[in-house]
Amino acid sequence: MLGPATMIVALVLLSAFLHALWNAWLRLESDKDRALMAAVVVATLFAAVVAGVRWELGAAPFASLAGVGFTVLAGVMEASYFATLAKAMGLGRLGVVYTISRGGAVLVVWPLSIALFGELATLPALAGSAVVVGGLALSGLGGSRGGAGGERRDRRGAMGWAVACAMSIAGYHLAYTAALREAVNPSACFALSLGVSAAINGLRLGAARGGGGETIGALVRRRWPWLVVMGLMCGGSFLILMEALARGGAGYVLTLRNTSVLFAVGMAWRIGERPRRAEVAGAALVAAGATLMAL
Repeated sequence: MLGPATMIVALVLLSAFLHALWNAWLRLESDKDRALMAAVVVATLFAAVVAGVRWELGAAPFASLAGVGFTVLAGVMEASYFATLAKAMGLGRLGVVYTISRGGAVLVVWPLSIALFGELATLPALAGSAVVVGGLALSGLGGSRGGAGGERRDRRGAMGWAVACAMSIAGYHLAYTAALREAVNPSACFALSLGVSAAINGLRLGAARGGGGETIGALVRRRWPWLVVMGLMCGGSFLILMEALARGGAGYVLTLRNTSVLFAVGMAWRIGERPRRAEVAGAALVAAGATLMAL
């Protein structure tokens, strides 16, 4: 039988793989914003079913109003995450966007986890922070080089959106941790949070319809099998993450999960992108730094 620490590591690595996989799938979609919105609705329904089953088995969804409040806050940050991720993926390559967004979130979450939740700062964690910074610098350098002027502008724009995405990731991780400390059920917490994010982004996309383009309904009719699979992968990766967060600290879980940048680089090759050596080295440094921080 797996021990508690080994179970956390196993859950986080499985979540990391599924997360990198659905991000790679998103990178292949032409209308990333609406495809992601459809996938999030599928993930919300999936999480709601899991939460309902657990409730039927005796696991109450929420123990306090504070838990509900932190969950809604996580949903607002999730909405920001999905919007900024779609923007970043529309402009930049998977490896660069993924590395900057995930690695940048680590640098925000660790000090705030120490200040807010009393997690410990260790020498490996401090050393790991420096390694992550070096990895982010390398990834940014590799992601901004080469190409015509318009292409370079797109890449710089992608990195800007990836940084915004990192702030959103940090926000929802901290909000989820605060909610879980209020004894909420992990799957119910995620279902409500994702429902809030879906509602916010649904309103945002509805307001933007004046710009033309395919509606979400038309996209779903044309691409529904792929969107369902992506939604299940998205929901599964986050539900597993919630279980890991319920067992370990926010800083520890997030940093360990960011070994997923190596999965993302491998998947970038698989979908036809050719990461530069600086990008690969940067992703490896971010993963190594995250591992050090998780020790």
